[in-house]
Parts: sequence; C-alpha cells; structure tokens
Amino acid sequence: MLNKLIIKGAREHNLKNIDLELNKDQLIVISGLSGSGKSSLAFDTIFAEGQRRYVESLSSYARMFLDKMDKPDVDYMEGLSPAIAIEQKSTHRNPRSTVGTVTEIYDYFRLLWARVGEPHCHVCGRPISEMSIDQIIDAIFKAQEGTRIIVSAPVAIGKKGEFKKIFEDAIASGFQRVKVDGQMMSLEEPIKLDKQIKHSIDIVVDRLILKGEIRTRLASSIETCIEMTQGLVKVTFLSEQDQEHEEMYSERNSCPHCGITLPDLEPRLFSFNNPYGACPECNGLGVKTEFDPDLIIPDYAKSFNEGAIATMNPDAQWARSQFEALAKHLGFTLDTPFSELPPATLKAILYGTEEHVFVEYTREKANQTYRVEKPFPGVIPDLQRRYYETNSMQIKIWMNGFQTSKVCPLCHGDRLSPEALAVTIQGLNIMDATRLSVKQANIFFQGLVLTENQALISYQVLKEIRSRLSFLRDVGLNYLTLDRGSATLSGGEAQRIRLATQIGSALSGVLYVLDEPSIGLHQRDNQKLIDTLKRLRDLGNTVLVVEHDEATIREADYLVDLGPGAGVHGGYITAQGTPEEVAKNPHSLTGQYLAGTIAMEIPSARRKGNGEVIRIEGASKNNLKQLDVDIPLGKLVVFTGVSGSGKSSLLNEVLLPAVQRQLSRKAPNYDGFTAITGVQHIDKVINIDQSPIGRTPRSNPATYVGVFTAIRELFASLPESKARGYKSGRFSFNVPGGRCENCQGDGNLKIEMNFLPDVYVTCDVCHGKRFNKETLAVRYKGKNIHEVLEMTMEEASEFFSAIPRIKRKIDTIISVGLEYIKLGQSALTLSGGEAQRVKLSLELSKYGTGKTLYVLDEPTTGLHFADVKKLMEVLDRLVDAGNTVLLIEHNLDVIMQADHLIDLGPEGGDGGGMIVATGTPEQLALCKDSHTGYYLAQMFHEKG
Repeated sequence: MLNKLIIKGAREHNLKNIDLELNKDQLIVISGLSGSGKSSLAFDTIFAEGQRRYVESLSSYARMFLDKMDKPDVDYMEGLSPAIAIEQKSTHRNPRSTVGTVTEIYDYFRLLWARVGEPHCHVCGRPISEMSIDQIIDAIFKAQEGTRIIVSAPVAIGKKGEFKKIFEDAIASGFQRVKVDGQMMSLEEPIKLDKQIKHSIDIVVDRLILKGEIRTRLASSIETCIEMTQGLVKVTFLSEQDQEHEEMYSERNSCPHCGITLPDLEPRLFSFNNPYGACPECNGLGVKTEFDPDLIIPDYAKSFNEGAIATMNPDAQWARSQFEALAKHLGFTLDTPFSELPPATLKAILYGTEEHVFVEYTREKANQTYRVEKPFPGVIPDLQRRYYETNSMQIKIWMNGFQTSKVCPLCHGDRLSPEALAVTIQGLNIMDATRLSVKQANIFFQGLVLTENQALISYQVLKEIRSRLSFLRDVGLNYLTLDRGSATLSGGEAQRIRLATQIGSALSGVLYVLDEPSIGLHQRDNQKLIDTLKRLRDLGNTVLVVEHDEATIREADYLVDLGPGAGVHGGYITAQGTPEEVAKNPHSLTGQYLAGTIAMEIPSARRKGNGEVIRIEGASKNNLKQLDVDIPLGKLVVFTGVSGSGKSSLLNEVLLPAVQRQLSRKAPNYDGFTAITGVQHIDKVINIDQSPIGRTPRSNPATYVGVFTAIRELFASLPESKARGYKSGRFSFNVPGGRCENCQGDGNLKIEMNFLPDVYVTCDVCHGKRFNKETLAVRYKGKNIHEVLEMTMEEASEFFSAIPRIKRKIDTIISVGLEYIKLGQSALTLSGGEAQRVKLSLELSKYGTGKTLYVLDEPTTGLHFADVKKLMEVLDRLVDAGNTVLLIEHNLDVIMQADHLIDLGPEGGDGGGMIVATGTPEQLALCKDSHTGYYLAQMFHEKG
C-alpha cells in the first residue's frame, strides 16, 4: 500500500468537493484566509474520520463512554492513521487543574515526596522519623558505656487535667515513680494537679546503667513504653554531675515533643483533590469564597432607608421589622448613613447579635401583629443560609455577585493540610516545588542530592519528572510555573503543553492535527516549536498543522493553501506543493506573501498622540518588578516581549482593572500597583478578547451587534404584520409566539443514540426554518425572516441598502473582513479571531467620543496575512478618531505598525517583568538588549 493519505470529494462545511493526496510522515501545513476551510479540512474531515474509525473498532460498551464524532461529508478516504487532535482550546476550566496536574508532573511529585520526603512536625518544625525498637536501642547505646539512664513513658505532653486515672493505672501496673512537669514524684504519695494548667507526665518504667548485657532488659522496657504511649519513648541521660539530657524517640511518624502524629506518607496525602491531603479549611482550593461586606454595602454614605444594603429591599416588611428592632436595641435610626455608625453597630448589622431583640411584624391577610424575641441573624449569616438552602441556580448566581475569593487563612493558598506541607525534600515542600518555573524545576531536579537508598527508590520517578520538564522546555514553556491554573493559560500555551505530553509518549504511525501551535510565541522561541514538530515527524508520524505563522509555513515539507476567499468564497485548493512552489503560484494569496509581492507597508510617519499619558507606578503583579510605565494616549501602543515576560500581567491584571475601577468611580484597591494617574483623559475602556460572542447555538452575529432587533422591528412595521397584530417579538426564535414550537426555534431536533453519535435531524414541522408558517408568511422585498438570516453580510448590505440603521451595522461587520459570514450563523461556529472581529465591529458601529481606550490581547490569533492587514486598517480608524488602542502582540507586521512600543523582558518568568525598552519600532530596533528589537532590525534590513 502506498504511504499516502488520499481524500476524495470533501464537502464538509464550505469545502467545495475537494480531492487531496498527501504523503505521510511529513510536516504538512494548511494555510489560507480565516474562514477559507482550513479547520473544516484538517479537523472536521481528516481528524473526525480518523477518530470515528478508531472508535468504531471498539466494543459498543466502550463507545458509550467516548466522545462520538459525526461522519464527515466526504466520498472516500484512504491511508488514515490513528488521529490525535491538539487544539488551541484551553485544557481545563476546573479551578483545581494546574500545569502540574495536566502534564502529570504533579502525580510524580506526590509519589516522590511520599517515598523520599523528610517529615517534620508542623507545629515545632523538628524533623520526624520512624524508628524500630532496634534503631532506638542503637541510638541509646551511642552514649558512653556506664551512663545512667531513665526510661520513661510520656503519657501526657502539655495537656490540661488532673490525670487521676493515669496515676491509678500506673499504680495498678506496679510502677513506683512518675515525673510531673520535670519533677520526680512517688506514686505512693497522693498527687493533686490543677486541672486548668497544662501538664507533662512521664511514668518511669526503668532505670539502667548502659552495659552490653542490659540490651534485652532495655528492649523490654522500651516495648512497655511504646505500648503505653502508642509509640513514644523518653530516655533521660544522667551525667556524673547529675545533669540531665532528655531524648524522645518515636516508633511512628510522630513528634515526640508536641505529641503530634503524622499520617502515613502516601501519595494521596499530597493531593489537594483528596480529602486525606486537602486543606480542611478550603477543601484544597487555596481560596475561600466569602460574602464581601463592601459588595453588600457598596455605598456607606447611604442609610438603610436609602438602600445601603444591596441584598435587601428596605420596604420589605420582614427585613424592615428586623432592622427596626435592631435599631431600637442599639440606638440608631434607619435614616442614619452607615458611614456614621460605630464599628460595633456595623458588625452587628453584618454578622448578627448574641443578645435577643424584639421583632414586631404584621401579617396583612390575617391582620395580626406578631412579636418575636430572638437574636438578630446578621446580613451575612442570613445570606449564607439562603445560599445553601436555595435550589434556584438564578438566585445562587445573583448571590455570587456579592462574594469575593480570598486566600485561605489556614494554608495561605498552598491547598494542602499542614501535615503534608511539613514534608520536605532538600528544604522544599511539595507546593514550594510547584511554585518553581519549568526552568527552575529542571535545575532543582537535575541537582537533587539523595542517599543511595533514596536514589534507588526514586530512580524511575525522577526520570519521568526530568523528561517531562525537558519536553515543556523544548516547546518554549520555560517560564510557566507548575502551580499555574490551567484556566489562565492561553490557547497556544495549553496546546503546547499537550504537544509536550505527546512527545513524551513517543508514539509513531500517528496522525497529529494541530491548530496554530505558534499562538502567543515570540519569534525567538518559534524555532524551538518548529524543531519539536519536526521531532514528532521524525518519530514516524504525520504532522498536519493549521498555521498562519510565516516561519512555520516556510519550514513545512508540504503546503496546502485554501481559498481564494472566505466562507462561501472559499473551500477550494488554490495551491499545493513545497513552500517554494506555492510562492511561485500567482493564484495563492499565501504564495504572494511568501514571495513578497504583497506586504504590509511600514508607516512613513508615527502618530504624535494627544500629549497625555496614563501612568502606572509600582506594578508588581505576578513577575512584574515594581514597574513604572507611561502609556501615551491617542496612539497605537503595542506591548511586546518573549512569552511570560509580563505583558498580560501588566495590561490585563494591573492596568485594565485599575482603569475600569477608577472610571466607575470606585476607590482604587491598589492590587498589584502603588499609583495610577491620567485616567481622567479617557471616558471609557473596552476590552475586546477572543471569548465567544455567545455560548448557545441561538447566539449569532446579528443578535450580538444589535442588527437583528432592527430587522425584527422592520418586519413588525410591515402592513401584513400590522394587519395580523404582530409585534417585533413575533420574529424572535428565542421566545414563544412566532417560532416553531416543535424544535423551539432551533431548526433541528437532537436524537440521542446511546453508544452511537447523537443524531441531529431537521425539524419536520418547520423544515429547519425555525419559525412557524404564519411568521414566515410576512415578507420584505420578497424574503421572509428565515431567508434574511440565511444571507451573508455582503448580500444583506445590498438587500437593506434603503434602511440606513441596518445597513450601517452590517457594513461595519463587512469592514472587519467578515462579509462571508451569515446574519444568523451560530456563534459556536465562529473562530476566536472571527468572534473578536464581530466585537470590534460592534464598537465601530457606535458613535464614539474619541476618548476610548481599547485593549486587545493578541488580536491576530487565527488571522491570515491578508486578514491582519484588514484588522490593522480597522484599528487605524479607531486611533485616527482620537482613541487609544493597546495591543499585546508577537506578529512583527503588527509591531511595525505601532506608534509606541513597550518591550518587557528580557526573559520569561522570574527572568522577566522589567521594561527593556520603549519607543518607536525604529528606536527599539537599535536596542541590543531587546529580543524584539533584534527581529525588528532584521525586518527593517529586509525591507530596505
């Protein structure tokens, strides 16, 4: 059989019946405009069929537990290998999931700490070790021969009580002496102790002189002590001058000084997902979510009657009657502003009273007045009670708005129990090790010094840890810490973590399908990623990559370019061959960019801005090192630097929340910075990220930008609608009335097939049109509401040319390069880049003041060279209107367009967090310490 992958008649989504023949064991890149069909070919056709065939080979019982994939719309496929997809979706949204758990490095950590960790007492910090009776005897015999010793059983260590039962049992067992709080006493005399004071009691079991022949007697005495104390023995060594020196020995993992016993060292003790090892206070989350008094009382200048308590209606009778009773009891009025109340009164309002108050309330129906005597419950305890008692998700979501997460007071964010955190290896507990970056962890585990036995026990575990850390380093993730939450990773970071895991598995004969693995990667680290992809290929795998990065495209063994346009205008193969061959093809847009015939021009002049700046002082979030940053307004400002250098920390975690808080007139909380000035020069801030514009199939671009409302109102204003009494709600598929009730406006019905994939069948009542016949009978210019939603933006712009308020919003969507998407296209089918441009179009459709701050994090993700050019035209329009646009970006074409660059670094993680250089691209290209400047200098040289 030929070593080829053959595809015939692929028609999934917008693919136009394409045929393709690819050699296996190659690095193959699929390129093309956004929406041209790249993912439809790579994921929805090739991977879907490979995965489906593998799942079909399993038993019907096994198939019940696996994700099922629909059979793609393709005539014939041959030469398929088992397929693994590594997509750019973030790995987990689970708050417990971390880089360490996703890569399974943390699982090996748990095993290592359980087997070779050194336990300590979490109270006094002393080392703890298990000792057998023979080891205890050997330790005692290290003292000089002839030394007098007292062997005693420490039955109480620092405990309150009279201990009469202990003394009675000791007498009954034949013991004569006891040491109480360091003083020797005879059991024949009555011993009275103050039960309010802590005491330490040792029962004297034996007194000996160290000689070889007493070993058997000593062993018997130690056994007696261990039986009485569950493992503890105290030995007092007496010198010739009668000076005492005490030593405690433990047969179990317990602290002989504090009496605290550690549980058995098992891997589960170090798991924050297991009740055995998780912090009992926060259940292993590291944070506690609590009701926040500042959110419950947002404005202390208000009184109760003015609605100071956001969770209460001051006119509600039961709440009002309780507060009237409390006010009478504590001596304040309901018209008193909360800012004037004493702290004790505020505490009583929030957390309740112990003493009873008299509450009177009237039941209107019965017209009876009731008098109740009980403690005032407090606003926060009452909210907590309601939160745990309610079954309504809507109420819980509402209550969540009054809660904040705070670091757990017991574990201080370390997630584990004190006993687990007291086990160390070379001075580090397991959570200290997870706080190391991949680079630091590599150094720590390479230099680990172990005893011969420990090295033998941990050989295989250390081998796995070191190899997994080296794979993460090889894909450019040196800067990530192992305790980093998976939910905080970018799509590219999550994808590269999965890629590192696959390299570690060392499989061959597999088809790997990747979706833009270069996302979020600086040019300096790009080659590491490309080398990793080549290593996967060299293991005997076929690596299929959807990619826009020029360096990756040029390094491919084979390039497939789709186009020529996007959406309905795409789905064709415009060129295929080696990158050099595609570069010579005039029909390929990608080829023209590779050949340099189409390029983004370097601006002849940079904008001067409006002369104002926003200044952040003392930025210290994550790895930021007390930065002072000036951000000029009225310019296109780009934050650059290697991955992990602190760009997102500065922009998304310091600047954005600080500006939003100040614009909403809230007091600054100085979280991660010391001062911010200049915010008065802007009137609003808009964060345009790549999150979906909706999370249900009903969400679509038309509803998001608000044009669907205008279209529904237009249909409702038609004579036919007025004659029938139809309002605009009639033309919505989200509410009953005009929609098809058989499918509830979805257009199709989901049929669950148990161990087979769920089948979606077109609704047999509305035939996929989502509306009922009466609604579809209303037509505008010959088209009903369903036919309008099926139009592309291009078609809709012409169709509504006579309705300015509809056409203007549609034209803004077209201006960001989305003329090919449909008005009613499901939001779930849009890529991250498309969703971001829909959001941009919504902002463009608004009438701005020219004082807006726009924040975008890597907006070129998922965009082709040509799409990037359109995006920059849109951003330029925003800046030319007087606004300020802040970007985090690695794309050199975008960086070259900036008016001002802020370069962070010089490295990632602990080696970053500093300002390396600021200025225009031309100025940065002259900075020898800047990695970004090095590549800018190269680009300026290439462009002359």
